[in-house]
Amino acid sequence: MADIKFSYNTLVYAGEDIEQGIKRLAGFGYDGVEFVGEPEKTDAVRIKELLSRYNIEASSICAIYTPERDLVSSRPEIRKQAVDYLKQCVDFAEAIGAGGISVTPTACMKIYPEADMATELKWAAQSIREAGLYAGEHGVRLTVEPWNRYENYLINRMEQSLALVTDIDLPNVGCMGDSYHMNIEEVDIATAYRLAGDKLFHVHFADSNRAAPGRGHIDFEPIARTLVDIGYKGYIAMELLPPFADPFGGARIEAFYDQYSKESIDYLKKLFASIS
Repeated sequence: MADIKFSYNTLVYAGEDIEQGIKRLAGFGYDGVEFVGEPEKTDAVRIKELLSRYNIEASSICAIYTPERDLVSSRPEIRKQAVDYLKQCVDFAEAIGAGGISVTPTACMKIYPEADMATELKWAAQSIREAGLYAGEHGVRLTVEPWNRYENYLINRMEQSLALVTDIDLPNVGCMGDSYHMNIEEVDIATAYRLAGDKLFHVHFADSNRAAPGRGHIDFEPIARTLVDIGYKGYIAMELLPPFADPFGGARIEAFYDQYSKESIDYLKKLFASIS
Protein backbone atom coordinates (compact mmCIF):
# COMPACT_ATOMS: atom_id res chain seq x y z
CA MET A 1 0.00 0.00 0.00
CA ALA A 2 2.82 2.41 0.83
CA ASP A 3 4.03 2.23 -2.79
CA ILE A 4 0.63 3.13 -4.30
CA LYS A 5 -0.14 6.79 -4.79
CA PHE A 6 -3.34 8.54 -5.81
CA SER A 7 -3.83 11.05 -8.59
CA TYR A 8 -6.68 12.72 -10.49
CA ASN A 9 -6.90 13.51 -14.19
CA THR A 10 -7.58 17.22 -14.75
CA LEU A 11 -9.20 16.45 -18.13
CA VAL A 12 -12.59 16.76 -16.48
CA TYR A 13 -11.81 20.16 -14.94
CA ALA A 14 -12.96 22.00 -18.05
CA GLY A 15 -13.20 25.75 -18.11
CA GLU A 16 -11.10 26.64 -15.09
CA ASP A 17 -7.53 27.77 -14.54
CA ILE A 18 -5.16 24.87 -13.87
CA GLU A 19 -4.20 26.36 -10.51
CA GLN A 20 -7.69 25.63 -9.22
CA GLY A 21 -7.36 21.95 -10.04
CA ILE A 22 -3.90 21.63 -8.52
CA LYS A 23 -5.01 23.45 -5.37
CA ARG A 24 -8.16 21.31 -5.11
CA LEU A 25 -6.30 18.01 -5.37
CA ALA A 26 -3.58 19.03 -2.94
CA GLY A 27 -6.24 20.15 -0.47
CA PHE A 28 -8.07 16.83 -0.63
CA GLY A 29 -4.87 14.86 -0.01
CA TYR A 30 -3.93 13.49 -3.42
CA ASP A 31 -0.30 12.64 -4.06
CA GLY A 32 -0.29 13.73 -7.69
CA VAL A 33 -1.98 15.43 -10.60
CA GLU A 34 -2.48 13.89 -14.04
CA PHE A 35 -2.28 16.51 -16.78
CA VAL A 36 -3.79 16.63 -20.24
CA GLY A 37 -1.22 16.03 -22.98
CA GLU A 38 -1.41 19.31 -24.86
CA PRO A 39 2.17 20.63 -24.53
CA GLU A 40 1.73 23.50 -26.96
CA LYS A 41 -1.21 24.85 -24.96
CA THR A 42 0.37 24.42 -21.53
CA ASP A 43 2.84 26.50 -19.57
CA ALA A 44 5.16 23.88 -18.10
CA VAL A 45 7.16 26.45 -16.11
CA ARG A 46 4.00 27.71 -14.40
CA ILE A 47 2.76 24.19 -13.68
CA LYS A 48 6.06 23.24 -12.08
CA GLU A 49 5.90 26.34 -9.89
CA LEU A 50 2.29 25.57 -8.88
CA LEU A 51 3.16 21.96 -8.03
CA SER A 52 5.92 23.20 -5.76
CA ARG A 53 3.66 25.82 -4.19
CA TYR A 54 0.96 23.29 -3.32
CA ASN A 55 3.39 20.48 -2.46
CA ILE A 56 2.04 17.90 -4.90
CA GLU A 57 3.61 15.90 -7.75
CA ALA A 58 2.90 15.56 -11.44
CA SER A 59 1.91 11.91 -11.69
CA SER A 60 1.51 11.45 -15.42
CA ILE A 61 0.43 12.82 -18.78
CA CYS A 62 -2.86 11.74 -20.35
CA ALA A 63 -2.04 11.99 -24.05
CA ILE A 64 -4.82 12.92 -26.48
CA TYR A 65 -5.02 10.97 -29.75
CA THR A 66 -6.71 12.69 -32.68
CA PRO A 67 -6.74 11.79 -36.40
CA GLU A 68 -3.57 13.89 -36.72
CA ARG A 69 -1.93 11.84 -33.92
CA ASP A 70 -2.68 8.34 -35.16
CA LEU A 71 0.25 5.99 -34.58
CA VAL A 72 -1.19 3.40 -36.99
CA SER A 73 -2.41 5.65 -39.78
CA SER A 74 -1.89 4.27 -43.27
CA ARG A 75 -0.24 7.61 -44.09
CA PRO A 76 3.45 7.67 -43.02
CA GLU A 77 3.36 11.44 -42.48
CA ILE A 78 0.54 11.05 -39.93
CA ARG A 79 2.44 8.32 -38.09
CA LYS A 80 5.49 10.58 -37.96
CA GLN A 81 3.32 13.42 -36.68
CA ALA A 82 1.99 11.13 -33.94
CA VAL A 83 5.51 10.10 -32.88
CA ASP A 84 6.59 13.74 -32.85
CA TYR A 85 3.58 14.54 -30.66
CA LEU A 86 4.59 11.82 -28.20
CA LYS A 87 8.11 13.22 -28.08
CA GLN A 88 6.65 16.65 -27.28
CA CYS A 89 4.71 15.01 -24.45
CA VAL A 90 7.97 13.48 -23.21
CA ASP A 91 9.55 16.93 -23.09
CA PHE A 92 6.49 18.24 -21.24
CA ALA A 93 6.59 15.32 -18.79
CA GLU A 94 10.27 15.83 -18.09
CA ALA A 95 9.76 19.56 -17.56
CA ILE A 96 7.09 19.08 -14.88
CA GLY A 97 8.46 15.87 -13.36
CA ALA A 98 5.77 13.46 -14.58
CA GLY A 99 6.90 9.85 -14.79
CA GLY A 100 4.72 8.46 -17.56
CA ILE A 101 2.55 9.07 -20.61
CA SER A 102 -0.46 7.06 -21.70
CA VAL A 103 -0.36 5.63 -25.21
CA THR A 104 -3.19 4.36 -27.41
CA PRO A 105 -2.13 3.49 -30.97
CA THR A 106 -5.28 4.76 -32.68
CA ALA A 107 -7.17 8.04 -32.64
CA CYS A 108 -10.00 8.42 -30.15
CA MET A 109 -13.30 7.20 -31.67
CA LYS A 110 -11.56 5.61 -34.67
CA ILE A 111 -13.29 2.24 -34.95
CA TYR A 112 -12.30 1.03 -38.42
CA PRO A 113 -8.81 -0.08 -39.53
CA GLU A 114 -6.98 1.20 -42.59
CA ALA A 115 -4.95 -1.98 -43.10
CA ASP A 116 -4.87 -5.57 -41.88
CA MET A 117 -4.29 -6.12 -38.16
CA ALA A 118 -0.76 -7.51 -38.52
CA THR A 119 0.33 -4.44 -40.49
CA GLU A 120 -1.25 -2.03 -38.03
CA LEU A 121 0.29 -3.79 -35.04
CA LYS A 122 3.66 -3.56 -36.82
CA TRP A 123 3.14 0.19 -37.31
CA ALA A 124 2.12 0.51 -33.66
CA ALA A 125 5.24 -1.28 -32.45
CA GLN A 126 7.54 0.77 -34.70
CA SER A 127 5.94 4.08 -33.70
CA ILE A 128 5.85 3.39 -29.97
CA ARG A 129 9.38 1.96 -30.01
CA GLU A 130 10.72 5.15 -31.60
CA ALA A 131 8.90 7.32 -29.07
CA GLY A 132 9.86 4.91 -26.29
CA LEU A 133 13.57 5.16 -27.06
CA TYR A 134 13.31 8.94 -26.87
CA ALA A 135 11.28 8.71 -23.64
CA GLY A 136 13.85 6.39 -22.09
CA GLU A 137 16.60 8.91 -22.71
CA HIS A 138 14.57 11.41 -20.66
CA GLY A 139 13.56 9.08 -17.81
CA VAL A 140 9.91 8.83 -18.90
CA ARG A 141 7.80 5.70 -19.29
CA LEU A 142 5.13 5.00 -21.90
CA THR A 143 2.06 3.00 -20.91
CA VAL A 144 -0.09 1.25 -23.52
CA GLU A 145 -3.74 1.64 -22.56
CA PRO A 146 -6.55 -0.57 -23.93
CA TRP A 147 -9.75 1.33 -24.72
CA ASN A 148 -13.18 -0.17 -25.11
CA ARG A 149 -14.52 -1.25 -28.51
CA TYR A 150 -16.63 1.88 -28.91
CA GLU A 151 -13.57 4.15 -28.80
CA ASN A 152 -10.88 2.00 -30.42
CA TYR A 153 -10.78 -1.13 -32.58
CA LEU A 154 -7.16 -2.25 -32.13
CA ILE A 155 -6.16 -2.61 -28.46
CA ASN A 156 -9.16 -3.41 -26.25
CA ARG A 157 -7.88 -5.80 -23.58
CA MET A 158 -4.88 -6.19 -21.32
CA GLU A 159 -3.64 -9.30 -23.13
CA GLN A 160 -3.40 -7.25 -26.35
CA SER A 161 -1.58 -4.42 -24.58
CA LEU A 162 0.86 -6.90 -23.05
CA ALA A 163 1.50 -8.58 -26.41
CA LEU A 164 2.29 -5.21 -28.01
CA VAL A 165 4.51 -4.19 -25.08
CA THR A 166 6.35 -7.52 -25.31
CA ASP A 167 6.91 -6.97 -29.02
CA ILE A 168 8.26 -3.45 -28.44
CA ASP A 169 10.60 -4.83 -25.76
CA LEU A 170 11.78 -1.64 -24.06
CA PRO A 171 12.19 -1.44 -20.27
CA ASN A 172 10.33 1.87 -20.08
CA VAL A 173 7.31 0.75 -22.14
CA GLY A 174 4.62 -1.07 -20.19
CA CYS A 175 0.89 -1.57 -19.79
CA MET A 176 -1.84 0.39 -18.12
CA GLY A 177 -5.43 -0.49 -17.35
CA ASP A 178 -8.51 1.68 -16.92
CA SER A 179 -11.28 0.07 -14.88
CA TYR A 180 -13.98 1.81 -16.92
CA HIS A 181 -12.77 0.34 -20.22
CA MET A 182 -11.96 -2.98 -18.53
CA ASN A 183 -15.48 -3.17 -17.11
CA ILE A 184 -16.69 -3.37 -20.72
CA GLU A 185 -14.00 -5.62 -22.23
CA GLU A 186 -12.45 -7.89 -19.60
CA VAL A 187 -13.98 -11.06 -18.17
CA ASP A 188 -12.41 -10.21 -14.81
CA ILE A 189 -10.66 -6.91 -14.12
CA ALA A 190 -8.50 -8.17 -11.27
CA THR A 191 -7.28 -11.12 -13.35
CA ALA A 192 -6.35 -8.75 -16.18
CA TYR A 193 -4.23 -6.62 -13.85
CA ARG A 194 -2.58 -9.75 -12.53
CA LEU A 195 -1.77 -10.81 -16.10
CA ALA A 196 0.21 -7.61 -16.66
CA GLY A 197 2.24 -8.22 -13.48
CA ASP A 198 5.41 -6.17 -13.30
CA LYS A 199 4.68 -4.63 -16.70
CA LEU A 200 1.72 -2.76 -15.20
CA PHE A 201 3.05 0.79 -15.11
CA HIS A 202 -0.08 2.89 -14.61
CA VAL A 203 -3.71 2.53 -13.52
CA HIS A 204 -6.86 4.54 -14.16
CA PHE A 205 -9.90 4.11 -11.94
CA ALA A 206 -13.47 5.10 -12.72
CA ASP A 207 -16.67 3.26 -11.96
CA SER A 208 -18.85 1.52 -14.55
CA ASN A 209 -20.61 4.82 -15.34
CA ARG A 210 -17.29 6.71 -15.41
CA ALA A 211 -18.21 8.50 -12.20
CA ALA A 212 -16.38 8.29 -8.86
CA PRO A 213 -15.64 4.81 -7.49
CA GLY A 214 -18.64 3.62 -5.49
CA ARG A 215 -21.19 5.27 -7.78
CA GLY A 216 -21.44 2.39 -10.23
CA HIS A 217 -21.43 -1.40 -10.05
CA ILE A 218 -17.69 -2.26 -10.20
CA ASP A 219 -16.45 -4.15 -7.15
CA PHE A 220 -13.10 -2.47 -6.48
CA GLU A 221 -12.12 -4.65 -3.51
CA PRO A 222 -10.67 -7.59 -5.51
CA ILE A 223 -9.03 -5.12 -7.90
CA ALA A 224 -7.31 -3.28 -5.06
CA ARG A 225 -6.30 -6.56 -3.44
CA THR A 226 -4.73 -7.73 -6.70
CA LEU A 227 -2.72 -4.51 -7.05
CA VAL A 228 -1.37 -5.03 -3.54
CA ASP A 229 -0.69 -8.72 -4.19
CA ILE A 230 1.33 -8.09 -7.37
CA GLY A 231 3.33 -5.37 -5.64
CA TYR A 232 2.10 -2.58 -7.89
CA LYS A 233 4.26 0.48 -7.41
CA GLY A 234 2.76 3.52 -9.04
CA TYR A 235 -0.20 5.81 -9.31
CA ILE A 236 -3.88 5.08 -9.39
CA ALA A 237 -5.28 8.08 -11.25
CA MET A 238 -8.97 8.92 -11.30
CA GLU A 239 -10.15 9.45 -14.88
CA LEU A 240 -13.77 10.46 -14.43
CA LEU A 241 -15.85 11.82 -17.29
CA PRO A 242 -19.47 13.00 -17.62
CA PRO A 243 -22.19 10.73 -19.07
CA PHE A 244 -22.33 12.15 -22.58
CA ALA A 245 -21.77 10.56 -25.99
CA ASP A 246 -18.98 13.13 -26.30
CA PRO A 247 -17.55 13.31 -22.76
CA PHE A 248 -14.75 15.57 -24.00
CA GLY A 249 -17.13 18.32 -25.08
CA GLY A 250 -16.21 20.51 -22.15
CA ALA A 251 -19.59 20.74 -20.43
CA ARG A 252 -19.13 21.56 -16.76
CA ILE A 253 -20.88 19.28 -14.28
CA GLU A 254 -20.20 20.47 -10.75
CA ALA A 255 -20.13 16.99 -9.18
CA PHE A 256 -16.94 16.16 -11.09
CA TYR A 257 -15.03 19.00 -9.45
CA ASP A 258 -15.05 19.17 -5.63
CA GLN A 259 -17.60 16.45 -4.89
CA TYR A 260 -16.20 13.53 -6.92
CA SER A 261 -12.60 14.60 -6.30
CA LYS A 262 -13.10 14.32 -2.55
CA GLU A 263 -15.30 11.23 -2.74
CA SER A 264 -12.69 9.39 -4.80
CA ILE A 265 -9.72 9.96 -2.51
CA ASP A 266 -11.78 9.16 0.59
CA TYR A 267 -13.05 5.96 -1.04
CA LEU A 268 -9.59 4.84 -2.15
CA LYS A 269 -7.89 5.48 1.17
CA LYS A 270 -10.59 3.57 3.02
CA LEU A 271 -10.49 0.73 0.48
CA PHE A 272 -6.73 0.21 0.61
CA ALA A 273 -6.61 0.61 4.39
CA SER A 274 -9.12 -2.24 4.68
CA ILE A 275 -6.92 -4.71 2.80
CA SER A 276 -3.43 -3.71 3.95
